[in-house]
Amino acid sequence: MGAPPGYRPSAWVHLLHQLPRADFQLRPVPSGFAPQEQEYQQALLLVAALAGLGLGLSLIFIAVYLIRFCCCRPPEAPGTKSPPPGGGCVTWSCIAALLVGCAGIGIGFYGNSETSDGVSQLSSALLHANHTLSAIDHLVLEMVERLGEAVRTELTTLEEVLTQRTELVAATRGARRQAEAVAQQLQGLAFWRDVPLSPLQVAEDVSFVEEYRWLAYILLLLLELLVCLFTLLGLAKQSKWLVVVMTVMSLLVLILSWGSMGLEAATAVGLSDFCSSPDTYVLNLTQEETGLGSDILSYYFLCNQAVSNPFQQRLTLSQRALANIHSQLQGLEREAVPQFPSAQKPLLSLEETMNVTEGNFHQLVALLHCRGLHKG
Repeated sequence: MGAPPGYRPSAWVHLLHQLPRADFQLRPVPSGFAPQEQEYQQALLLVAALAGLGLGLSLIFIAVYLIRFCCCRPPEAPGTKSPPPGGGCVTWSCIAALLVGCAGIGIGFYGNSETSDGVSQLSSALLHANHTLSAIDHLVLEMVERLGEAVRTELTTLEEVLTQRTELVAATRGARRQAEAVAQQLQGLAFWRDVPLSPLQVAEDVSFVEEYRWLAYILLLLLELLVCLFTLLGLAKQSKWLVVVMTVMSLLVLILSWGSMGLEAATAVGLSDFCSSPDTYVLNLTQEETGLGSDILSYYFLCNQAVSNPFQQRLTLSQRALANIHSQLQGLEREAVPQFPSAQKPLLSLEETMNVTEGNFHQLVALLHCRGLHKG
């Protein structure tokens, strides 16, 4: 659901959220998370474009260095054989760059694992919410069916048995009205029954996308690692063809790396805006998708003492009605069974039904508390 009680964004979230944003016309854009607005989308695309700028500068630097290294050599005296100028510097520069690249790859593996863990926690929270909401619907349906069955069978039979005593019939009809009132109150507690949005489907979609994202990033990191290792191998064995092949592969890896970096930078900035204040956006989006009232969503997303349980009145009325039914059944058992022994069987069945219903009711009260959803 929403942010848990006492949620505080991390320092990285706060830092990225404070970064200035601008659209394509370089006009300032608010840092509030608003992916549906065109200006905000342009701001994220501009962040991603910075990676393209970095790629262009890298390619220009490499091209200038290669032109200078290959075409700007000083003339050599005839008959002299000297090693290429700067050969040792080039080798050690390559080695240093490869070591830095390997360190970056290690950080990439760590970040990929942390991202996967975060998405797994999100999926787990969604599955927990789906389990809680499904349990609420199941308990409400079970209690309504039990009470309806009791009204149709046991209470009807009890009225027929007690026909000769009008006061006992009146008490039985009072229990019937109470049971029907409880069933009506309980039906309003299954607030997620007709909602088209399924947390289970959202969790499956998130897991599906994350599975392919994780695999794609792992393959990219492995490709970069292989290029680094084969380049080091070529330098160690003085294999020119291997170094040339890995240099060409490095250009491909360079493009992929800058591209993924741009995508990740835009994603990180967008997620920082979302994580700085997630409740507002999630609450508005959920209300738009589900059509539920703001009082229900505010209670479950915020989960603090300032927002009261929107179902408290229904729960209180249902609890009082169940207690009244139970006391009426006990009074009927004392008054009716000595005179009408055939009334004992439906009364015992009714008491068993009420005991099960009361147990389910207490479980339902616990599930309807906002902390039940935030435990996931």
